[in-house]
Amino acid sequence: MEAVRIDRWLWAARIFKTRALAAEALKGGRVHLDGQRVKASKEVRAGDRLEVTRERGLRLELVVRGVAERRGPAKEAALLYEETPASVEARERHVAQMKLAAAPGVRGAGRPTKRDRRRMEAARGRR
Repeated sequence: MEAVRIDRWLWAARIFKTRALAAEALKGGRVHLDGQRVKASKEVRAGDRLEVTRERGLRLELVVRGVAERRGPAKEAALLYEETPASVEARERHVAQMKLAAAPGVRGAGRPTKRDRRRMEAARGRR
């Protein structure tokens, strides 16, 4: 197998969780092959350069090292591409910024725990 559809490759390489998400990214223009916007039916080969923009503006620059039509284990998927050093540095910088932007001590949305509720009531002066 020399070439495979880019939407299948993005899914098999575990860049996107589902093939539908990969196709949506291609349709939205967030994937470029050798600097050109591509459709889902475009075929990729070893040596092609991909630029993928993921959620929150995270941009990956990848070099295709192998092709696969089927999704396999993560270890095998990691062998299908190589991320450029500049992309790795930018990704690490992006992750660090996201960690700094997160409010300290905030666990997340949802229902407060019993302990949180008691603290809130104490702060409101109900206890």
